[in-house]
Amino acid sequence: MVTTGDAAPDFTAPLANGNIEEFTLSERLEDDAPIVLAFFPGAFTSVCTTEMCTFQDRLATFNDLDASVYGVSRDSPFTLNEFRAQNDLEFGLLSDYNKELIDDYDIEMDFADLGVYGVAKRSVFVIDGDGDVAYSWVSDDPGVEPDYDEVEAAVEDLS
Repeated sequence: MVTTGDAAPDFTAPLANGNIEEFTLSERLEDDAPIVLAFFPGAFTSVCTTEMCTFQDRLATFNDLDASVYGVSRDSPFTLNEFRAQNDLEFGLLSDYNKELIDDYDIEMDFADLGVYGVAKRSVFVIDGDGDVAYSWVSDDPGVEPDYDEVEAAVEDLS
């Protein structure tokens, strides 16, 4: 599992930002770092919606710290654009439809009783300008949200 101090796995994924664009982590580091990657199991579910809306509510603080926030899930970019629109999210959402990021970051979980496999554990990674993981948090309990103050503090430590 990727943890604090590791080099963040580089990736290219579809970015749902109202349109659909290609997002490559290594290419975004110079302009967007620090980057907060907030992985969540699935759009339109209760805790995931609450989490993404909480990041939206705190977006001004991240912007003041010159940090960029991105949500990440296995949902299609089309689904993520609708999720963004319905929840007035101003930050982009990355589609890991093929589960490559989940595998690279080693954060896969299943809801076997529901027949849902290979979604992301709720997790947050803060990536610094050098591409290193400055903060990591991974939950085995999909009902637990991250400590948002802790995420903000990790970003602030990079300023």
